[in-house]
Amino acid sequence: MTSADWWGIGWLVILLAANAFFVGAEFAVISARRSQIEPRAEAGSRAAKTALWAMEHATLMLATSQLGITVCSLLILNVSEPAIKHLLEVPLGGFGWSEDVIATVAFIIALVVVSFLHVVFGEMVPKNISFSVPDRSVLLLATPLVAMATVLRPIIRALNATANGVLLLFRVQPKNEATSAFTVEEVELIVRTSTREGVLTDTTGTLSNAFEFTTKRVKEVAVTMDGLITLPEDATPADVDHAVARHGFSRYVLVDDDGEPTGYVHLKDVIDLDDDEYTEPVPPKRIRQLISLYREMELEDALTTLRRAGSHVARVFDQNGATRGVLFLEDIIEELVGEVQDATRRRP
Repeated sequence: MTSADWWGIGWLVILLAANAFFVGAEFAVISARRSQIEPRAEAGSRAAKTALWAMEHATLMLATSQLGITVCSLLILNVSEPAIKHLLEVPLGGFGWSEDVIATVAFIIALVVVSFLHVVFGEMVPKNISFSVPDRSVLLLATPLVAMATVLRPIIRALNATANGVLLLFRVQPKNEATSAFTVEEVELIVRTSTREGVLTDTTGTLSNAFEFTTKRVKEVAVTMDGLITLPEDATPADVDHAVARHGFSRYVLVDDDGEPTGYVHLKDVIDLDDDEYTEPVPPKRIRQLISLYREMELEDALTTLRRAGSHVARVFDQNGATRGVLFLEDIIEELVGEVQDATRRRP
């Protein structure tokens, strides 16, 4: 085996390593998570800052990787085939074959061997590593990839401009940054997959409830008037006290003679009244006003409205303006975090 053959084997190893680098860098830039890289960049890590820059210029990085992979792939067989052929000539010559047959068989064996090494060690291994540890991979590989992209920038820009032009012909808008934002549906899928794989625990169901919460409407949570414990609008503090002792709730909706809600009162609104006021109707200034919410309103919008109004209770109306029930802030919160017990509610 001549020195040229040794050089051929050496170049095979070098080109396989280079191909593996470009493949690993390509998949690392795509699959790395900004949420894991940004804190390191903010802490002053130069590698993390470079990784973020690479993720923000994903098109340039991918073009550099593809150029590197293509060049390595084209050169691998050219530099390795002669060396492997010469390596096989002696053992194949023992079969008494002609030089043409030996050359053909040696070429086929070289093609199979090089293809195997290229696919396994030049493609699959670095790809799987980048998928398994994307954050560590991008921190390690982004810096040399960015340096390579800087050196080859004129060529990359020309190739990239050509590719983007083709995309625009098909009315596809090119993107320069890897996707780092997710829709509600995508986040829900991520949570479900992570929970199934055991890397995320949602024992209370809070995360799952949050996704269901975004699809619910006021009518699904509101309490109907028939199922509501109310007090007359001329109720006294004594009536409120008795209602708390009997039912345990701290808030009570006040209704007029027609059963229409006119406001609500909280136990703490009347507990500090003097004895001479205890048997008189609750003073109007102590009665809290009800805001009105349409029954088809999304629950998250209702929560926002209640918070802005500083109210814990709202009247729910239909498309005709008729009262259909009452919505409690507590019931909205329960959709997110599970059952919330009223501090004064009586336990069975």
